[in-house]
Amino acid sequence: MTQHNALHKVVVIGGGYAGTVAANHLRLRDDVDITLVNSRPTFVERIRLHQFVAGDYDASVDYGTLLGDGIKLVVDNATRIDTASRTVELASGAALDYDYVVYAVGSTGAVPSSVPGAAEFAYSIAELESAERLRARLAELPADAAITVVGGGLTGIETAAELAEQGRKVTLVAGRTLAPTLSAPGRRSIATWLSENGVTVEYSAVAEVRRDAVVLTDRAVRHSALTIWTAGFGVPALAAASGLRVDELGRLLTDEALASVDDDRIVAAGDAGSPSGRPLRMSCQAAIPLGVQAADTVLSRIAGTAPPVLDQGFKGVLISLGRHAGIRQLVQADDTPLDTYVDGHEGAQMKEEQCRQTVMGIGMEARNPGTIVWYKPGPRLEQMATAR
Repeated sequence: MTQHNALHKVVVIGGGYAGTVAANHLRLRDDVDITLVNSRPTFVERIRLHQFVAGDYDASVDYGTLLGDGIKLVVDNATRIDTASRTVELASGAALDYDYVVYAVGSTGAVPSSVPGAAEFAYSIAELESAERLRARLAELPADAAITVVGGGLTGIETAAELAEQGRKVTLVAGRTLAPTLSAPGRRSIATWLSENGVTVEYSAVAEVRRDAVVLTDRAVRHSALTIWTAGFGVPALAAASGLRVDELGRLLTDEALASVDDDRIVAAGDAGSPSGRPLRMSCQAAIPLGVQAADTVLSRIAGTAPPVLDQGFKGVLISLGRHAGIRQLVQADDTPLDTYVDGHEGAQMKEEQCRQTVMGIGMEARNPGTIVWYKPGPRLEQMATAR
Protein backbone atom coordinates (compact mmCIF):
# COMPACT_ATOMS: atom_id res chain seq x y z
CA MET A 1 0.00 0.00 0.00
CA THR A 2 1.36 3.39 -1.03
CA GLN A 3 1.40 6.04 1.72
CA HIS A 4 0.24 9.60 0.98
CA ASN A 5 -1.26 12.51 2.87
CA ALA A 6 -4.37 14.30 1.49
CA LEU A 7 -7.56 12.23 1.41
CA HIS A 8 -9.42 11.62 -1.84
CA LYS A 9 -13.10 10.77 -1.39
CA VAL A 10 -14.40 7.93 -3.54
CA VAL A 11 -18.01 6.78 -3.39
CA VAL A 12 -18.67 3.33 -4.83
CA ILE A 13 -22.34 2.92 -5.73
CA GLY A 14 -23.34 -0.73 -5.69
CA GLY A 15 -21.99 -3.58 -3.59
CA GLY A 16 -22.16 -6.44 -6.07
CA TYR A 17 -19.22 -8.23 -7.64
CA ALA A 18 -17.79 -5.19 -9.46
CA GLY A 19 -18.41 -2.62 -6.73
CA THR A 20 -17.08 -4.72 -3.86
CA VAL A 21 -13.90 -5.57 -5.76
CA ALA A 22 -13.43 -1.94 -6.82
CA ALA A 23 -13.76 -0.73 -3.22
CA ASN A 24 -11.18 -3.26 -2.06
CA HIS A 25 -8.75 -2.46 -4.88
CA LEU A 26 -8.86 1.27 -4.10
CA ARG A 27 -7.02 0.45 -0.85
CA LEU A 28 -3.80 0.23 -2.86
CA ARG A 29 -3.40 3.85 -1.71
CA ASP A 30 -3.79 4.86 1.93
CA ASP A 31 -5.08 8.36 1.10
CA VAL A 32 -8.40 7.20 -0.40
CA ASP A 33 -11.51 7.59 1.73
CA ILE A 34 -13.80 4.81 0.45
CA THR A 35 -17.55 4.66 0.99
CA LEU A 36 -19.60 1.79 -0.43
CA VAL A 37 -23.31 2.49 -0.90
CA ASN A 38 -25.51 -0.58 -1.16
CA SER A 39 -29.21 -1.20 -0.66
CA ARG A 40 -28.59 -4.30 1.47
CA PRO A 41 -26.38 -4.92 4.52
CA THR A 42 -25.08 -8.17 3.01
CA PHE A 43 -23.39 -9.22 -0.22
CA VAL A 44 -25.52 -11.35 -2.53
CA GLU A 45 -24.05 -14.22 -4.54
CA ARG A 46 -26.24 -13.49 -7.50
CA ILE A 47 -24.87 -16.40 -9.51
CA ARG A 48 -26.30 -18.69 -6.81
CA LEU A 49 -29.84 -17.30 -6.65
CA HIS A 50 -31.28 -20.26 -8.55
CA GLN A 51 -29.90 -22.46 -5.77
CA PHE A 52 -31.34 -20.14 -3.15
CA VAL A 53 -34.79 -20.33 -4.77
CA ALA A 54 -34.63 -24.13 -4.79
CA GLY A 55 -33.94 -24.03 -1.05
CA ASP A 56 -30.46 -25.57 -0.95
CA TYR A 57 -28.22 -22.50 -0.57
CA ASP A 58 -28.01 -19.24 1.39
CA ALA A 59 -26.82 -16.68 -1.16
CA SER A 60 -26.01 -13.90 1.35
CA VAL A 61 -22.47 -13.24 2.62
CA ASP A 62 -21.48 -10.92 5.47
CA TYR A 63 -19.62 -7.87 4.16
CA GLY A 64 -17.35 -8.19 7.17
CA THR A 65 -15.63 -11.08 5.39
CA LEU A 66 -15.45 -9.32 2.01
CA LEU A 67 -14.58 -5.65 2.62
CA GLY A 68 -11.14 -4.38 3.51
CA ASP A 69 -10.38 -2.38 6.64
CA GLY A 70 -11.45 1.24 6.53
CA ILE A 71 -14.16 0.90 3.90
CA LYS A 72 -17.39 2.48 5.13
CA LEU A 73 -20.61 0.66 4.23
CA VAL A 74 -23.71 2.86 3.88
CA VAL A 75 -26.94 0.85 3.55
CA ASP A 76 -29.06 3.14 1.38
CA ASN A 77 -30.07 3.78 -2.23
CA ALA A 78 -28.41 6.39 -4.42
CA THR A 79 -31.09 8.46 -6.16
CA ARG A 80 -28.97 11.03 -8.04
CA ILE A 81 -25.38 11.98 -8.76
CA ASP A 82 -25.05 15.75 -8.69
CA THR A 83 -21.99 16.34 -10.84
CA ALA A 84 -22.01 20.10 -10.24
CA SER A 85 -21.72 19.85 -6.45
CA ARG A 86 -19.99 16.44 -6.54
CA THR A 87 -22.44 14.79 -4.22
CA VAL A 88 -24.32 11.49 -4.30
CA GLU A 89 -27.88 12.00 -3.07
CA LEU A 90 -29.41 9.13 -1.09
CA ALA A 91 -32.99 7.98 -0.57
CA SER A 92 -32.66 8.68 3.15
CA GLY A 93 -32.13 12.38 2.38
CA ALA A 94 -28.42 12.28 3.15
CA ALA A 95 -25.73 13.22 0.63
CA LEU A 96 -22.15 12.05 0.22
CA ASP A 97 -19.38 14.31 -1.08
CA TYR A 98 -17.05 12.75 -3.63
CA ASP A 99 -13.96 13.39 -5.65
CA TYR A 100 -14.69 10.29 -7.75
CA VAL A 101 -17.60 7.89 -8.15
CA VAL A 102 -17.36 4.24 -9.11
CA TYR A 103 -20.67 3.53 -10.80
CA ALA A 104 -21.36 -0.16 -10.12
CA VAL A 105 -25.14 -0.32 -9.78
CA GLY A 106 -25.35 -3.66 -11.60
CA SER A 107 -28.35 -5.00 -13.48
CA THR A 108 -31.90 -5.96 -12.66
CA GLY A 109 -34.49 -8.39 -13.92
CA ALA A 110 -36.63 -7.05 -16.75
CA VAL A 111 -40.21 -8.32 -16.69
CA PRO A 112 -41.75 -6.56 -19.72
CA SER A 113 -44.87 -4.47 -19.36
CA SER A 114 -45.55 -5.20 -23.03
CA VAL A 115 -46.50 -8.81 -22.19
CA PRO A 116 -49.96 -8.75 -20.57
CA GLY A 117 -49.93 -10.19 -17.06
CA ALA A 118 -46.16 -10.64 -16.87
CA ALA A 119 -45.55 -7.87 -14.34
CA GLU A 120 -48.55 -8.97 -12.29
CA PHE A 121 -48.18 -12.74 -12.22
CA ALA A 122 -44.60 -13.69 -13.18
CA TYR A 123 -41.78 -13.92 -10.63
CA SER A 124 -38.27 -12.63 -11.24
CA ILE A 125 -35.12 -14.29 -9.93
CA ALA A 126 -32.62 -11.53 -10.71
CA GLU A 127 -32.37 -9.97 -7.25
CA LEU A 128 -32.45 -11.24 -3.67
CA GLU A 129 -35.80 -9.71 -2.76
CA SER A 130 -37.57 -11.13 -5.81
CA ALA A 131 -35.83 -14.47 -5.26
CA GLU A 132 -37.10 -14.49 -1.66
CA ARG A 133 -40.67 -13.99 -2.86
CA LEU A 134 -40.22 -16.73 -5.43
CA ARG A 135 -38.77 -19.14 -2.88
CA ALA A 136 -41.69 -18.53 -0.51
CA ARG A 137 -44.23 -19.09 -3.31
CA LEU A 138 -42.48 -22.25 -4.44
CA ALA A 139 -42.65 -23.65 -0.90
CA GLU A 140 -46.44 -23.24 -0.96
CA LEU A 141 -46.92 -25.34 -4.08
CA PRO A 142 -47.48 -29.09 -4.16
CA ALA A 143 -44.58 -31.12 -5.52
CA ASP A 144 -46.38 -31.91 -8.78
CA ALA A 145 -47.43 -28.32 -9.57
CA ALA A 146 -46.66 -27.18 -13.12
CA ILE A 147 -43.88 -24.58 -13.24
CA THR A 148 -42.97 -22.48 -16.28
CA VAL A 149 -39.58 -20.83 -16.68
CA VAL A 150 -39.54 -18.15 -19.38
CA GLY A 151 -36.19 -17.53 -21.02
CA GLY A 152 -33.76 -19.88 -22.74
CA GLY A 153 -30.61 -18.06 -21.61
CA LEU A 154 -28.23 -19.14 -18.86
CA THR A 155 -30.39 -18.02 -15.93
CA GLY A 156 -33.47 -19.76 -17.31
CA ILE A 157 -31.59 -22.99 -17.96
CA GLU A 158 -30.00 -23.06 -14.51
CA THR A 159 -33.32 -22.32 -12.79
CA ALA A 160 -35.23 -24.96 -14.77
CA ALA A 161 -32.51 -27.55 -14.14
CA GLU A 162 -32.31 -26.83 -10.40
CA LEU A 163 -36.06 -27.31 -9.97
CA ALA A 164 -36.23 -30.34 -12.25
CA GLU A 165 -33.52 -32.08 -10.24
CA GLN A 166 -35.80 -31.73 -7.21
CA GLY A 167 -38.54 -33.56 -9.08
CA ARG A 168 -40.54 -30.49 -10.06
CA LYS A 169 -42.61 -30.51 -13.26
CA VAL A 170 -40.89 -27.82 -15.35
CA THR A 171 -41.50 -26.31 -18.78
CA LEU A 172 -38.82 -24.02 -20.20
CA VAL A 173 -40.06 -21.52 -22.81
CA ALA A 174 -36.81 -20.94 -24.65
CA GLY A 175 -37.69 -18.66 -27.54
CA ARG A 176 -36.35 -19.64 -30.95
CA THR A 177 -33.01 -20.97 -29.66
CA LEU A 178 -31.97 -22.64 -26.43
CA ALA A 179 -28.75 -21.15 -24.98
CA PRO A 180 -28.15 -18.92 -28.04
CA THR A 181 -24.71 -17.75 -26.82
CA LEU A 182 -23.34 -21.32 -26.86
CA SER A 183 -22.04 -23.40 -29.75
CA ALA A 184 -24.34 -25.91 -31.46
CA PRO A 185 -22.65 -28.89 -29.70
CA GLY A 186 -22.97 -27.12 -26.35
CA ARG A 187 -26.66 -26.43 -26.96
CA ARG A 188 -27.25 -30.07 -27.85
CA SER A 189 -25.60 -31.19 -24.62
CA ILE A 190 -27.88 -28.94 -22.57
CA ALA A 191 -30.98 -30.00 -24.51
CA THR A 192 -30.12 -33.65 -23.89
CA TRP A 193 -29.78 -33.12 -20.14
CA LEU A 194 -33.06 -31.22 -19.95
CA SER A 195 -34.89 -33.93 -21.90
CA GLU A 196 -33.42 -36.74 -19.80
CA ASN A 197 -34.42 -34.93 -16.61
CA GLY A 198 -38.02 -34.27 -17.56
CA VAL A 199 -37.87 -30.61 -18.60
CA THR A 200 -40.22 -29.80 -21.48
CA VAL A 201 -38.66 -27.21 -23.79
CA GLU A 202 -41.02 -25.00 -25.80
CA TYR A 203 -39.32 -23.22 -28.71
CA SER A 204 -41.72 -20.32 -28.61
CA ALA A 205 -42.30 -17.05 -26.80
CA VAL A 206 -44.87 -15.95 -24.23
CA ALA A 207 -47.66 -13.65 -25.38
CA GLU A 208 -49.51 -13.46 -22.05
CA VAL A 209 -49.07 -14.56 -18.45
CA ARG A 210 -52.13 -15.52 -16.43
CA ARG A 211 -52.44 -16.41 -12.78
CA ASP A 212 -52.55 -20.11 -13.61
CA ALA A 213 -51.29 -20.31 -17.21
CA VAL A 214 -49.07 -18.91 -19.93
CA VAL A 215 -50.24 -18.19 -23.45
CA LEU A 216 -47.68 -18.74 -26.19
CA THR A 217 -47.37 -16.67 -29.35
CA ASP A 218 -49.17 -19.38 -31.33
CA ARG A 219 -52.08 -18.92 -28.84
CA ALA A 220 -51.49 -22.30 -27.22
CA VAL A 221 -52.35 -22.19 -23.51
CA ARG A 222 -50.14 -24.04 -21.02
CA HIS A 223 -51.20 -24.55 -17.41
CA SER A 224 -48.71 -22.95 -15.01
CA ALA A 225 -49.14 -22.78 -11.24
CA LEU A 226 -45.98 -20.65 -11.07
CA THR A 227 -44.29 -18.65 -13.84
CA ILE A 228 -40.67 -17.51 -13.47
CA TRP A 229 -39.44 -14.78 -15.83
CA THR A 230 -35.72 -14.84 -16.69
CA ALA A 231 -35.83 -13.39 -20.21
CA GLY A 232 -33.75 -10.24 -20.32
CA PHE A 233 -32.06 -7.81 -17.98
CA GLY A 234 -32.31 -4.09 -17.37
CA VAL A 235 -30.22 -1.61 -15.39
CA PRO A 236 -31.12 0.98 -12.73
CA ALA A 237 -31.94 4.43 -14.10
CA LEU A 238 -29.51 6.32 -11.85
CA ALA A 239 -27.18 7.48 -14.65
CA ALA A 240 -30.01 8.82 -16.81
CA ALA A 241 -31.65 10.44 -13.77
CA SER A 242 -28.34 12.20 -13.12
CA GLY A 243 -28.22 13.70 -16.61
CA LEU A 244 -25.46 11.39 -17.86
CA ARG A 245 -25.53 9.85 -21.31
CA VAL A 246 -26.55 6.20 -21.48
CA ASP A 247 -27.02 3.52 -24.14
CA GLU A 248 -30.37 2.12 -25.26
CA LEU A 249 -30.61 -0.11 -22.18
CA GLY A 250 -29.66 2.67 -19.76
CA ARG A 251 -26.02 1.70 -19.18
CA LEU A 252 -23.59 4.56 -18.55
CA LEU A 253 -21.70 5.45 -21.72
CA THR A 254 -17.94 5.49 -21.10
CA ASP A 255 -14.64 5.58 -22.90
CA GLU A 256 -12.28 2.59 -22.95
CA ALA A 257 -10.86 3.66 -19.56
CA LEU A 258 -14.42 3.23 -18.18
CA ALA A 259 -14.85 6.96 -17.46
CA SER A 260 -18.18 8.60 -18.28
CA VAL A 261 -18.14 10.43 -21.60
CA ASP A 262 -19.73 13.37 -19.73
CA ASP A 263 -17.62 13.48 -16.56
CA ASP A 264 -14.32 11.64 -16.10
CA ARG A 265 -14.76 11.67 -12.32
CA ILE A 266 -17.49 9.04 -12.73
CA VAL A 267 -16.12 5.63 -13.65
CA ALA A 268 -18.27 2.60 -14.47
CA ALA A 269 -17.76 -1.00 -13.42
CA GLY A 270 -19.80 -4.12 -14.14
CA ASP A 271 -23.14 -4.61 -15.88
CA ALA A 272 -24.21 -0.93 -15.80
CA GLY A 273 -21.36 0.38 -17.94
CA SER A 274 -21.18 0.58 -21.74
CA PRO A 275 -17.58 1.19 -22.87
CA SER A 276 -17.58 2.86 -26.30
CA GLY A 277 -21.20 1.77 -26.62
CA ARG A 278 -20.07 -1.87 -26.83
CA PRO A 279 -20.79 -3.41 -23.42
CA LEU A 280 -19.36 -6.73 -22.29
CA ARG A 281 -21.65 -9.66 -21.57
CA MET A 282 -23.40 -9.23 -18.23
CA SER A 283 -21.65 -11.71 -15.94
CA CYS A 284 -19.52 -11.86 -12.81
CA GLN A 285 -16.73 -13.10 -15.11
CA ALA A 286 -16.75 -9.65 -16.69
CA ALA A 287 -17.74 -7.67 -13.59
CA ILE A 288 -14.80 -8.51 -11.35
CA PRO A 289 -12.03 -7.47 -13.79
CA LEU A 290 -14.11 -4.40 -14.67
CA GLY A 291 -14.21 -3.52 -10.96
CA VAL A 292 -10.43 -3.69 -10.69
CA GLN A 293 -9.94 -1.67 -13.87
CA ALA A 294 -12.44 0.99 -12.77
CA ALA A 295 -10.54 1.35 -9.50
CA ASP A 296 -7.25 1.57 -11.44
CA THR A 297 -8.69 4.41 -13.53
CA VAL A 298 -9.57 6.32 -10.35
CA LEU A 299 -6.13 5.63 -8.86
CA SER A 300 -4.48 6.85 -12.08
CA ARG A 301 -6.50 10.09 -12.00
CA ILE A 302 -5.43 10.66 -8.40
CA ALA A 303 -1.80 9.99 -9.30
CA GLY A 304 -2.01 12.29 -12.32
CA THR A 305 -1.16 9.53 -14.81
CA ALA A 306 -3.03 8.31 -17.88
CA PRO A 307 -5.46 5.52 -16.98
CA PRO A 308 -5.04 2.16 -18.70
CA VAL A 309 -7.57 1.21 -21.36
CA LEU A 310 -9.86 -1.77 -20.98
CA ASP A 311 -7.95 -5.04 -21.37
CA GLN A 312 -9.82 -8.24 -20.65
CA GLY A 313 -11.17 -11.21 -22.51
CA PHE A 314 -13.48 -14.12 -21.91
CA LYS A 315 -12.41 -17.74 -21.54
CA GLY A 316 -15.67 -19.61 -21.26
CA VAL A 317 -19.23 -19.93 -20.04
CA LEU A 318 -20.12 -22.08 -17.04
CA ILE A 319 -23.66 -23.36 -16.54
CA SER A 320 -24.94 -25.56 -13.73
CA LEU A 321 -27.50 -28.26 -14.47
CA GLY A 322 -28.66 -29.07 -10.98
CA ARG A 323 -26.05 -30.12 -8.44
CA HIS A 324 -24.53 -33.05 -10.32
CA ALA A 325 -24.07 -31.87 -13.90
CA GLY A 326 -22.96 -28.77 -15.74
CA ILE A 327 -21.25 -27.52 -18.83
CA ARG A 328 -18.21 -25.40 -19.53
CA GLN A 329 -18.34 -23.87 -23.00
CA LEU A 330 -14.99 -22.56 -24.19
CA VAL A 331 -14.99 -19.23 -26.04
CA GLN A 332 -12.60 -16.95 -27.85
CA ALA A 333 -11.41 -13.79 -26.11
CA ASP A 334 -14.25 -11.79 -27.71
CA ASP A 335 -16.78 -14.29 -26.27
CA THR A 336 -17.42 -16.10 -29.57
CA PRO A 337 -18.18 -19.74 -28.69
CA LEU A 338 -15.92 -22.57 -29.79
CA ASP A 339 -17.13 -26.11 -30.41
CA THR A 340 -15.15 -27.33 -27.40
CA TYR A 341 -16.99 -27.95 -24.13
CA VAL A 342 -16.89 -30.08 -20.99
CA ASP A 343 -20.14 -31.41 -19.57
CA GLY A 344 -21.51 -33.88 -17.02
CA HIS A 345 -20.08 -34.22 -13.53
CA GLU A 346 -16.79 -32.58 -14.52
CA GLY A 347 -18.72 -29.56 -15.79
CA ALA A 348 -20.56 -29.37 -12.45
CA GLN A 349 -17.29 -29.44 -10.53
CA MET A 350 -15.87 -26.64 -12.68
CA LYS A 351 -18.95 -24.49 -12.13
CA GLU A 352 -18.95 -25.04 -8.36
CA GLU A 353 -15.24 -24.31 -8.09
CA GLN A 354 -15.65 -21.09 -10.05
CA CYS A 355 -18.51 -19.92 -7.83
CA ARG A 356 -16.48 -20.70 -4.72
CA GLN A 357 -13.34 -18.99 -6.00
CA THR A 358 -15.28 -15.88 -7.00
CA VAL A 359 -16.24 -15.08 -3.41
CA MET A 360 -12.85 -16.22 -2.15
CA GLY A 361 -11.15 -13.84 -4.61
CA ILE A 362 -13.15 -10.85 -3.36
CA GLY A 363 -12.06 -11.66 0.19
CA MET A 364 -8.43 -12.02 -0.90
CA GLU A 365 -8.60 -8.60 -2.60
CA ALA A 366 -9.91 -7.19 0.70
CA ARG A 367 -6.92 -8.53 2.61
CA ASN A 368 -4.31 -7.89 -0.07
CA PRO A 369 -5.31 -5.33 -2.74
CA GLY A 370 -3.91 -6.20 -6.15
CA THR A 371 -4.41 -9.96 -5.76
CA ILE A 372 -7.01 -10.46 -8.50
CA VAL A 373 -5.70 -11.36 -11.95
CA TRP A 374 -7.58 -12.06 -15.17
CA TYR A 375 -7.12 -12.90 -18.83
CA LYS A 376 -5.62 -9.93 -20.70
CA PRO A 377 -5.50 -10.55 -24.45
CA GLY A 378 -4.80 -6.89 -25.25
CA PRO A 379 -6.75 -3.62 -25.56
CA ARG A 380 -10.36 -4.39 -26.36
CA LEU A 381 -10.73 -2.18 -29.42
CA GLU A 382 -7.71 -3.94 -30.95
CA GLN A 383 -9.41 -7.28 -30.22
CA MET A 384 -12.53 -6.11 -32.01
CA ALA A 385 -10.56 -4.93 -35.03
CA THR A 386 -8.73 -8.28 -35.20
CA ALA A 387 -12.00 -10.20 -34.90
CA ARG A 388 -13.53 -8.18 -37.73
